[in-house]
Amino acid sequence: MSADSLHVLGIGGTFMGGLAQLARARGYRVGGSDQKLYPPMSEQLEQAGIAWHEGHDPATLPEHGPVVVGNVMTRGMPIVEALLDRGLDYTSGPQWLAEHILRDRWVLAVAGTHGKTTTASLLAWILEYAGMSPGFLIGGVPGNFGTSARPGEAPFFVIEADEYDSAFFDKRAKFVHYRPRTLVLNNLEYDHADIYPDLAAIERQFHHLVRTVPGQGRILVPAGDPALERVLAMGCWTPVEYLAADDGPGDAVALAARALNADASAFEVLAGGVLQGRVQWDMTGRHNLANALAALGAARHAGVPLATGLAALPAFRGVRRRQELRAEIGGVRVIDDFAHHPTAIRLTLEGLRARVAPGGRLVAILEPRSNTMRMGVHAEALGAALGHADRVHLYHAPEIDWSTEGLRGRLGERLQVERTMQDLLQGILARARPGDTLVIMSNGGFDGLHQRLIEGLEAAA
Repeated sequence: MSADSLHVLGIGGTFMGGLAQLARARGYRVGGSDQKLYPPMSEQLEQAGIAWHEGHDPATLPEHGPVVVGNVMTRGMPIVEALLDRGLDYTSGPQWLAEHILRDRWVLAVAGTHGKTTTASLLAWILEYAGMSPGFLIGGVPGNFGTSARPGEAPFFVIEADEYDSAFFDKRAKFVHYRPRTLVLNNLEYDHADIYPDLAAIERQFHHLVRTVPGQGRILVPAGDPALERVLAMGCWTPVEYLAADDGPGDAVALAARALNADASAFEVLAGGVLQGRVQWDMTGRHNLANALAALGAARHAGVPLATGLAALPAFRGVRRRQELRAEIGGVRVIDDFAHHPTAIRLTLEGLRARVAPGGRLVAILEPRSNTMRMGVHAEALGAALGHADRVHLYHAPEIDWSTEGLRGRLGERLQVERTMQDLLQGILARARPGDTLVIMSNGGFDGLHQRLIEGLEAAA
């Protein structure tokens, strides 16, 4: 392959697929492979004119590099062994991004266990609304842009900063490559049990990120997060702005927000205790209020007045797969959501509770798909999170090696556990009734359950 070509292993992931789109927009001829691609990334790659191979056949490797290696690739995979044996030039996704896209940009990074995608999407939209035409790479599809990545115009670039490892040959967190000038730390809990042994190990990675922010930069942190306070206590050389969502201004808080109604779709924002304005928007939940506050603070550091940021929020169109309404059929609403950690599941259900039709039920449909969930690390907390639903349908895939009896003890007859997709689908359809809000929660394709459920409801209507 020529020097203007790029081959991406693991191209179907949100990060690697976004990287591929950025490379394509920069004039590279891009190809790659992955085990399985599903929307929205498969659609975006097609629209960008990027071809890929399904499956990781060593024969699909280029004759020459460079090859960008996703973190799903491991030693022992034939394509990885062929890559090494042939001596091809290779690099990790985060390193390629840092060297070819982020260099000389004002990077605004959004890190944390929850809310990264929505906060990064909000931030990119506020900058866009302010006329700054930012570039971005986000682990979802913001409704205001219709794509998860674009180069944008210098200098501003928004990136969702993930703490997962970079590649099989680089076990540092992805985000240490990005060198942000503006850094949002949304929150911090234990996750990625397949990579990190405990929360302290993740805190150490976050501290490595903090070390890369320049003294003239800015770090935005929610007040009262103990894990993030431990991160900052390890050393911080950058001004820190504290945010308080729905807790009042308080001392040493730069920005605060207060919900004005039950579902937090209306709120007011204060700076230094002084009211800056009120917002009414389509998003719900206090977690989205916190996401908005972080985006406002980060945009302000990049030069966007608070008044402009507040004006942008009502026009925010959300993110695909984040409380996304897919259909309403016969009085049954089908919501798609990416939640896959107990805290995210709880916040999603709390945010939707206020919008359930009178007399209707909130029904959670969960695929425990992440490595951490499959390992059962959060099994105990999962019961409390799902307790906010009126009914729960859980897909117990063959690779799940923990018992659901603990959930049964917590949820009782509200819980329905199915071990095949067909039984899961039929169980949901048999129990659905007008007024129900069905929330499908998975960080993957869920074997097409969303569309199959919609088709089943249409057939029964």
